[in-house]
Amino acid sequence: MRYENMSSFIVMDIVRDALKYEDTIHFEIGQPDLTPSPKVKKRLKQALDEDKFSYTESLGLLELREKIVKHYKKTYNVKIDPSQVLLTPGTSGAFLIAYTLTLKHKGKLGLSDPSYPCYKNFAYMLDIDPVFMNIDKSTDYQLNIEHLKKNDIDALQISSPSNPTGNIYNKNNLKELINYCDDNGISFISDELYHGLVYEKDANSALEFSKSVFVINGFSKYYCMPGLRLGWIVVPKHLSREAEIIAQNIFISAPTLSQYGALEAFDYEYLENIKDTFKDRRDYLYNELNEIFKIDAKPDGAFYLWANVSKYTNDSFSFAKELLENIHIATTPGIDFGANNTNQYLRFAYTRDIKHMKEGIKRLKKYLKKR
Repeated sequence: MRYENMSSFIVMDIVRDALKYEDTIHFEIGQPDLTPSPKVKKRLKQALDEDKFSYTESLGLLELREKIVKHYKKTYNVKIDPSQVLLTPGTSGAFLIAYTLTLKHKGKLGLSDPSYPCYKNFAYMLDIDPVFMNIDKSTDYQLNIEHLKKNDIDALQISSPSNPTGNIYNKNNLKELINYCDDNGISFISDELYHGLVYEKDANSALEFSKSVFVINGFSKYYCMPGLRLGWIVVPKHLSREAEIIAQNIFISAPTLSQYGALEAFDYEYLENIKDTFKDRRDYLYNELNEIFKIDAKPDGAFYLWANVSKYTNDSFSFAKELLENIHIATTPGIDFGANNTNQYLRFAYTRDIKHMKEGIKRLKKYLKKR
């Protein structure tokens, strides 16, 4: 395992340092402050009263997997089998399964730069070689088949909506990428964790275009259950047993109480309010930050803004520390997400209410005016 290649997850250091100040304004952490449906809480209490403390089977509760199957049918008109769905401890467990299934020792995993830092760190843990492909405003922060033609890879990992930019892969491009991968023996892995948190555009699931893809999702973001550490992966049907064996050896099963709580997570009326709340926050923060920094694009989904701060610095890590120390505003430096000019960016999360963010914007404008 090549631990020496792993980068630290800087945002977690920022989170810790932000606790030093009682009045910190939090733009750094990617977890919702909203609570899950009251039905989830009720189901969790019921599970506690019923002493649901034993392992589930490694695939996870059949009842929950069946609800996930219904969710794919309702949301994407896609038919899958419960045996293809495997519950995992967060999406982290799902990525380990996907990479183990699709990549051999020294296999090549295609990633965009910027992208979520744990992708490459998991690759390093498994002695897989990440292959970085630059995306930016000119590509609408999407990979395309021209990227793939220029790189030798065994698997491709995308995220849509993405972290850190909030962009969504358009339908035609997503379909072309999947077809190219299918035609060239490249495994396709789609991180769809922020599905549901989409505003004007639709987010297509990779499962709409192929039965050979690996799709990852979870309950941390849209469903507002980050601390319950529960995700899932949908695998091609012929790999269900292999995925189950890997899960048995890595984590035995996902957290039992979390699985019972998630039985009530698909409360669509409640979730619509969650989406509307984040849309309002996005609109507020985008309008405010767009007056201060350069925003390449208004995010289509998730709950992040990717702000170009090169007007003020070419070292966003030092800039983030400066803002935290001087005006107690916590942000995430772009270098967490890669090396493609990321030193010029900060990621702002709109995971706190507008009143909280207004205070942060007030401090930021005042400080930058003096600076």
